Amino acid sequence: MKRTKEDIVYQVETEELAKFAKALGHPTRIKILNHLDNASCCYTGDLLEVLPLAQSTISQHLKELKDAGLIQGTVNPPKIKYCINQQNWIKAKALFNEFFSRNMNEISCK
Repeated sequence: MKRTKEDIVYQVETEELAKFAKALGHPTRIKILNHLDNASCCYTGDLLEVLPLAQSTISQHLKELKDAGLIQGTVNPPKIKYCINQQNWIKAKALFNEFFSRNMNEISCK
């Protein structure tokens, strides 16, 4: 069976949605994103005051969010300043909205 352009786009979007969902799959990461949304940007040390976790644990969660593309970091030695990656955040919101809209229309409970 030959794959169409629509199949490839669907697969890429599905993989992106799964990547974003995985990154959002931990309460600490949600808390980090909420903090960044309210503060616009922050340094790792700022999160130590907000979250009762070790710096290494916070750094691991930041890495997951960064790898998923939901946040970006700017190195200002010796610190890293983090903020939400607006372009990918908009993309994630659109993918989730499309996913929930499409699937809600297809579900029928009896």
